[in-house]
Amino acid sequence: MVDDTIEQAKAALRIKAHAARAALTPSDRADAALAAAEHFFNALTLQPGQIVAAYWRIRDELDCQPILVRLMDSLQPVVLPVVMGPEEPLELRVWEQGAALYPAGFGTLAPSELAPQAVPDVVLMPLLGFDAMGTRLGYGGGYYDRTLAGLAKKPLLIGLAFAAQEIDTIPREEHDIPLDIIVTEAGVRHFGASA
Repeated sequence: MVDDTIEQAKAALRIKAHAARAALTPSDRADAALAAAEHFFNALTLQPGQIVAAYWRIRDELDCQPILVRLMDSLQPVVLPVVMGPEEPLELRVWEQGAALYPAGFGTLAPSELAPQAVPDVVLMPLLGFDAMGTRLGYGGGYYDRTLAGLAKKPLLIGLAFAAQEIDTIPREEHDIPLDIIVTEAGVRHFGASA
């Protein structure tokens, strides 16, 4: 059951978080994406064959491309999410080296519908806000919640954001799965069991 009070609080936080993210200049965004990529690779050792779910940036999200390029160059398996419908989980399609990406709705790009699907070991997630407890404030569509709930194993959950997106406290509902790590241009923070 959805708690209307929590949903109203989250809606207000989303407006605030959108504004904080939108206030960043294009050059600040580009610098932050490069810095976050450096922090990501300095803090995380991926094993060969570990599958990483990343994303194709929309609007003013932290750009994941500097991370994607290095993952692809190192032949690390990568999957990208595809929205299948408003109440559906994301489809995680393998992006093969050299394969074209196609428009997949919401301004994103994704591998062909013929690309195989895979279960990720690591999930890089865009977000609107995060707090000191690792709570992720998403867009409210529940796509990642549904996707993560349906996976056979729990992947390492890493939020990618600008430091300006930190919020004092985000109400957490039962279906909200906390982040293990947040990576911003300011560095890497671990939460919960991974702290």
